[in-house]
Amino acid sequence: MSDDHKPTAENTAPELHGILAEYDTPDQLVSAAEKVRKAGFEKWDTYSPFPVHGIDAAMGIKMTILPWFTLAAGLTGLATAIVMQWWMNAYDYPWLVSGKPIWSIPANVPIMFELTVLFSAITTLVGMLMLNNLPHPSHPLDHVKRFARVTDDKFFLLVQAADGKFDEADTRALIDSTHPVAVEDVLEDRVTPDTMPKALVYALVVVTAAAVVPLALAVKARHSKTDKPRVHLIQDMDSQPKYKAQRENTIFADGRADREALPGTVPVGHLNEDDHLFRGRAGDTWAATFPAQVELTDETMERGKQRYGIFCAPCHGQGGNGDGMVHLRADALGGSWVPPTNINQDYLRNMSVGELFNSITNGVRNMPAYGPQIAPEDRWAIILYVRALQRSHQGSINDVPESERGSLK
Repeated sequence: MSDDHKPTAENTAPELHGILAEYDTPDQLVSAAEKVRKAGFEKWDTYSPFPVHGIDAAMGIKMTILPWFTLAAGLTGLATAIVMQWWMNAYDYPWLVSGKPIWSIPANVPIMFELTVLFSAITTLVGMLMLNNLPHPSHPLDHVKRFARVTDDKFFLLVQAADGKFDEADTRALIDSTHPVAVEDVLEDRVTPDTMPKALVYALVVVTAAAVVPLALAVKARHSKTDKPRVHLIQDMDSQPKYKAQRENTIFADGRADREALPGTVPVGHLNEDDHLFRGRAGDTWAATFPAQVELTDETMERGKQRYGIFCAPCHGQGGNGDGMVHLRADALGGSWVPPTNINQDYLRNMSVGELFNSITNGVRNMPAYGPQIAPEDRWAIILYVRALQRSHQGSINDVPESERGSLK
C-alpha cells in the first residue's frame, strides 16, 4: 500500500463517543438515570438546565471530598496566620504598645480570619476544577445541535462508549426502554485540534515575560542608588503647589507659611455670643443668676453632682471641705502643699454664680482651668450642686419638714 492510501485521522470515520438520549421532563431523566445506574454503567452522565431534585441519588453520586479539602485549607490558613503574626510581633520583632500583651488572640483575629477565608476559597475553586476534570475547552457534545437546548428546556443522558459494559446494541435497547424523546449517536471530536493554538502559546510567553518586567524593575530600584526623584506616575495630589505647616514661605513678610488667625476669628460652631451662658457675665458685672438656658431641676442637680464627683471631689472632697483624696495624699507625703479651698467658706457662699463660673472656666491660683474639659451647661450644673452643698452646711432644724424631724432625734 502506498503512502497516499494509508489511513489517516482525516480520512477515517470518527469513532463512537457515546449514545445521547433526550427527555422532556426532569422526572423522565431521574427514571432513566436509575435504570442506567442499576445496569452497572460507570462512565455516563446527565445534563439539565437547572438542578434536579433526586438526581444525585438516582445516579448513585457519593458525597464529594471537596468539603474536607476546604476544611484542611481553612485550618492551614488559620495556623499560618497565627504562626506568622506570633513570629513577627512576639518573637522576631517584639513591639510593645501601651502596655498591651506582646501576643494576644483578639489583636490578631482580622488576619486569622482573612487567611482562613483566602486559603479556603482558593482551595475550593482549584479542588472543584480538579475533581470535575476542568478546564475542558472542548467536548464531543459541543457538535451535537440538539444538545444546545440543555441550557433552556431539555434534559439529556449520555452513556460513553468507553464504559466497560458498553455494547452498542444492548445499550441502545436499554436507553430505548427509558422512552426518550430522541436518541442520537455522539461521535468523537475530530474538529477541535488536539494541540494548543500556536498563537495562544506565543501570547502566553509574551505575557509571562512582560509580567517579570515590573518585578525586575522593583528589584533594580531596591538595590540601586540615585540622586534623581522616583518615577511618580500617579500623583494623587502629592506634588500639588502648597505650603505645609511650619515651612518657610517667602510670599509673606515674616517668611512663615502658617498664618495667624484674624482678630475675632473663632472655629465654626463656637461663636458663643451669650455672655451670661458662656462667660458668666451680665453686662460689666458678674451674673448673679443662672442663665435662662439652665433649668433649675432635679435632673440638673443630679448632673451637677455627677460632674462635681468627677472633676471637683478629688481635691475639694465630697462635702466641699477641701479634704479630697488629692489633698490627703499630698498631706501624707509632706512638703509645701497648699490645701484646696473649702467651698463652704463665707466669701464663697456670698460670691456671685457668674464669678464661680469664671473660676471653674479659667482657673484660680493653683486650680487649673476646666473650661476646655467641661461643657458650659455642666459648669452651671456644678455650681447649682455647690450651692446645695453650701446650703447644707448652713442648715438648721427649721429647714427640715415637721413630718421628718422626728427621725433626726
